[in-house]
Amino acid sequence: MYTLDHPWLLLLLPLPLLVWWLLPPYREQTPAVRIPFFEDITKAAGIGATEGAVVPRANLLQKIIGPICWLLVLLAVARPQYVEPPLEKTEPQRDLMLALDLSQSMDTRDFRTPQGNLEMRVDAVKSVVADFIDRRPGDRLGLIAFGDAPYPLVPFTMDHGTVRTMLNDTLPGMAGPRTAMGDAIGLSIKLFQESPAPDKILIVLTDGNDTASKMPPDKAAGIARDNQIRIHTIGIGDPNAQGEEKLDAAMLETIATTTGGRYFFGQDQAALAKIYALLDEITPANQKTLSWRPRIELFHYPLGAAVLLVLAYHVVMWLVSIHASGRRDREAGA
Repeated sequence: MYTLDHPWLLLLLPLPLLVWWLLPPYREQTPAVRIPFFEDITKAAGIGATEGAVVPRANLLQKIIGPICWLLVLLAVARPQYVEPPLEKTEPQRDLMLALDLSQSMDTRDFRTPQGNLEMRVDAVKSVVADFIDRRPGDRLGLIAFGDAPYPLVPFTMDHGTVRTMLNDTLPGMAGPRTAMGDAIGLSIKLFQESPAPDKILIVLTDGNDTASKMPPDKAAGIARDNQIRIHTIGIGDPNAQGEEKLDAAMLETIATTTGGRYFFGQDQAALAKIYALLDEITPANQKTLSWRPRIELFHYPLGAAVLLVLAYHVVMWLVSIHASGRRDREAGA
């Protein structure tokens, strides 16, 4: 649409009339010599006496062009603009990091599908997490894989296709046979330090207990809490197993409680899907929409039109004066 940035300036439109009405006309005084035989001189010169005050009269073109130019100049000063359709940008207000256990135990085939078939833990996890990614179009997502050590597979990004691709390419044991969950939380904290999002969520999924971390998981959880990072933990292993294969449910619950998150246990693919669906519900979309409408300045059009009108007037008057001068010369010659 078209608009004026300073429309109040159009109130100055009657200003020339107010000046004409309120201010006295300009007077100029010139010195003169009084002579007693002035009338004889004017007769001898063949000229007549004129009035002492000469008021120049405006011609018809001046009366037409003057108000139009004044209106055009006021319009230019009021800054006419064309406001284009709004441009909107959606800014995510949440960064969500997915930390997945890819130790060798993730190739255990004990996860039952909804059809009753057994599949590897990692395949069930990839299927459910991929669906969770599709539900989070407004969040920046990141992906960490951990085994003997944590590895950042994808930094925070809105390119969810890349996150899904990297998730599909993960394999059990690619990060090592053991589990370094505490170090994975520590790496997540480092990645969150550059995050401008006010809401920071970390989802940790593991099937065992911490056997390789340099930083204890409970201490890492305390640091995450101090950095306003909320951690949700998901256990999918066997709590009744022995040694490294045993799921440390107590530690996962401590981590979640310390940071204000929640702990979940998934014994099959259906339960895991419900867990991620619940996580989707308790972390609703959080976005900020920025809107901006570009403005194109148009003041040069009325200003240019005023200048062209003045130039056209002077050209016309110049042609009229040439014509009148030629006619007088022809009359004098005749």
